[in-house]
Amino acid sequence: MRVRPRPPHLRPRLTLTAATAALSLLALPTAASAASAPAAASPLQSQVAYAGTPATATTALTSTSTSASTHLTRPARPSPLDHQALERSLQAFHDAGMYGAYSAVRDGSDSWQGAAGVADIDTGRPVTPQMQHRIGSITKTFTAVAVLREVSKGRIDLDAPIDRYLPGLITGERGRAVTVRMLLNHTSGIADYSASIFATMDSLEGNRFHQFAPEELARLGIEAPPFGKPGQAHHYSNTNYIIAGLLLQKVTGQVPETYITAHVIRKAGLRHTYFPQSPSLSGPHAKMYEAANGHFDPPRDFSVYNMSWAGTAGALVSTMPDLNRFYRSLLGGELLPWAQLRQMKTTVPIPGSTTRYGLGLFQTTSPCGEFWGHSGLVVGAMTWSWSSPDGRRQISLGFNLTRYQKLDSNDRPLPNPIDAAMDAHVAQAICSTTASHTTERPLAPTRTAPLTSAPGQHSR
Repeated sequence: MRVRPRPPHLRPRLTLTAATAALSLLALPTAASAASAPAAASPLQSQVAYAGTPATATTALTSTSTSASTHLTRPARPSPLDHQALERSLQAFHDAGMYGAYSAVRDGSDSWQGAAGVADIDTGRPVTPQMQHRIGSITKTFTAVAVLREVSKGRIDLDAPIDRYLPGLITGERGRAVTVRMLLNHTSGIADYSASIFATMDSLEGNRFHQFAPEELARLGIEAPPFGKPGQAHHYSNTNYIIAGLLLQKVTGQVPETYITAHVIRKAGLRHTYFPQSPSLSGPHAKMYEAANGHFDPPRDFSVYNMSWAGTAGALVSTMPDLNRFYRSLLGGELLPWAQLRQMKTTVPIPGSTTRYGLGLFQTTSPCGEFWGHSGLVVGAMTWSWSSPDGRRQISLGFNLTRYQKLDSNDRPLPNPIDAAMDAHVAQAICSTTASHTTERPLAPTRTAPLTSAPGQHSR
């Protein structure tokens, strides 16, 4: 694919949006967010919001699911892949202002990979289709699969209280009320630790090389004011998946990252997916630029970062082809027995949204059918990965500029041409058509990502 590098003096001045994102790992602080109380944000915002797993959902996909266990009949089957249209739409994503993007699309045996833009805005080094990328909260699907493998062996009961396996971690009645299932579908009500460790904008730099212990992250989330009562409603929280990692370690006797690597990553045949052992990525990758809602002007490179703060909630590195292979293996029954896959696809509603959440999986529907997957956002890197129920039609898309949108007075992202261009590419990949003019963005994550502007405050 032709790549058009942008010299620094021609770069668009992009302002980042603090995200209203569902899968966000990290939220940046704004004045409005500091004043707001914890509240779940809809993943279907009319504009894209990028944060921990931010959220630019595609307007091309409109979610209509209402059942608690979603197994919808697929509407009109999309047309075959149009490779030239995919190339044009990805180039248009770059032309709209995105620094660099890489995409992998499949329809059965037909596949396409492309890249557009630059991996380094100073040198003009181009991105390539198989670059390694921090995939953020997509890690949660891998962690959920690992837990469900132990469920299939009878070593973990989904509906058992977490206190059975990790006594004393969550004290009192809450420890007896929060179940393993509630952790995996984010209905535990446990708060997110992210607002504690990224309480100011300076903390983004301050934590760049800091080593966090999962026990510390879990404690911060558990001690923070809860998002809700156990089982009451879906409240996206990274703390849930840090605790899931501690559960894996207790039950298997292995470091959770080691277990996930051996029993999920290797079993799926992934060759370029791994938990980083240092702040630097080990293979070819793009720099990862964070604009932080205009706070970093020009956007700052965060490609070197200690990801211990995300752990089993969001530390994985992968490639777009690897992600397609992973979800195809998962949905095809190669990684879990069918009984556990059914549990994984049993969903709960996300307040204010028509998208639903299973055990480490989002579910949404589009004009051309039902799709499953996840999104992920870390500082400077965003990823989408969506698959049809049979794994036949897929897209995984990564890009290296985040929180580029301007915000209104309520910290909601304003329209940006990058968003429309991304929607158009995803629509072309999923449905072989251009983006529709719906007002919802069902493929977006569901959590507001702003960090609080003052230490000790928590916002969603």
